[in-house]
Amino acid sequence: MKNDFLRPSQAQLKKWAGLNDTAARRGEGIFPAEGVKVVAEMFRAAWPVNALLVLPDKIKYWEKAIAAKPDDVPVYQLSEAQWKKVSQDKEPEGIMALASLPPQLSWAEAIKKGSGNALLIYEVNNPANLGALLRSAHWFGFTNIVLSTKSVDCTNPKTIRASMGSIFYLTISGNIDLMAALPEIKKTYFVIGSTARQGVVPRSTGKRTALLLGSESHGLPEKMLAFADEQWTIPGNDRADSLSLPQAAAILMYECTKK
Repeated sequence: MKNDFLRPSQAQLKKWAGLNDTAARRGEGIFPAEGVKVVAEMFRAAWPVNALLVLPDKIKYWEKAIAAKPDDVPVYQLSEAQWKKVSQDKEPEGIMALASLPPQLSWAEAIKKGSGNALLIYEVNNPANLGALLRSAHWFGFTNIVLSTKSVDCTNPKTIRASMGSIFYLTISGNIDLMAALPEIKKTYFVIGSTARQGVVPRSTGKRTALLLGSESHGLPEKMLAFADEQWTIPGNDRADSLSLPQAAAILMYECTKK
């Protein structure tokens, strides 16, 4: 591979290092997406990319992935010391994309744009959990994602990495007042509320469905569950505390969509 990579300036490095902060990502209009699989999915989805950052010593990991980049995307070569300032990965694969932020959509715009089922996510603030939810949502065809206020930002670097690139195929709206939106969402979707200890056994719905999920720690408030057309719970061992949120969500999505 011919090496015509650029060298970053100190100003660029400072800007990129600050992208771990939500406000900085929104201010710059870009977010970091790290890892070979994530970058490859970004290219496959034709997501707008501003630049690529690479670590030369890791070329065996990223050489094939970088071959798929658009010709007009610049590539910057970083030293190990510089990489540590911009990366959150303890064992980096040496490739990171600086990608354009997804468009800011209202929940109504997101639902109109997407055609699949929906995940309604209430106050989930663990970035890895959110990334795992997005990965499962992509697999099971829950292509519309509505994030409530007080939920983690979907472009958090840990969320992007945990999604393994699935985020680039989903329609996402964020910072939504779910309590205010639910009555209108119910006009388009069959709404299912998830609960740990009560409710009916999950089943195939055979209709356009929105799955309402709360945080792993607190679940959903009763006033929100009251909006659901049905409440579902997953039968299990009563001596166990509970499933993790990503585990439970994947089971519910599977049961909802299976033939």
